[in-house]
Amino acid sequence: MLSLFLIATPFLFYIYKYAPADGKEWDTFFGLIDSGGFGSVQAYMHALFTKITFVSLTGIWFLTSNNWWKYAILVPLTMFLFQLSGVINYKIQYIDEFDFWYSLPAILPILFFLIYISYRISKRSISSDDLKKDVDEEIKKILSDDL
Repeated sequence: MLSLFLIATPFLFYIYKYAPADGKEWDTFFGLIDSGGFGSVQAYMHALFTKITFVSLTGIWFLTSNNWWKYAILVPLTMFLFQLSGVINYKIQYIDEFDFWYSLPAILPILFFLIYISYRISKRSISSDDLKKDVDEEIKKILSDDL
């Protein structure tokens, strides 16, 4: 199911092309779609489905990632969610301009956590490199004794 959604994402991204380019309303079997604060329904659909596509892809990436840094994906996901809410709430005058500042309180703790984790890992990697060298030397010593 997930792979089918990922395959369909390019089609989801270009669904706006089916909307009328010159109309303010579009009557579909899902209901009436209004252009909101956009010049046309097509412009509204383009902005809406661009944000929906990015939110869904970064959400899937976050949910399926097993890496320790997966929480870094929350930073763009938070920004895309704020941008999506700006598109849906068409009364906001500047859609993408101030979203970063609104999402900053959610992003800063994540960034500080990632910096801390990175610092801790870099301290451990130094000692693990020494351990790896010791193990490699011991293996070479054992192999040379056997020959």
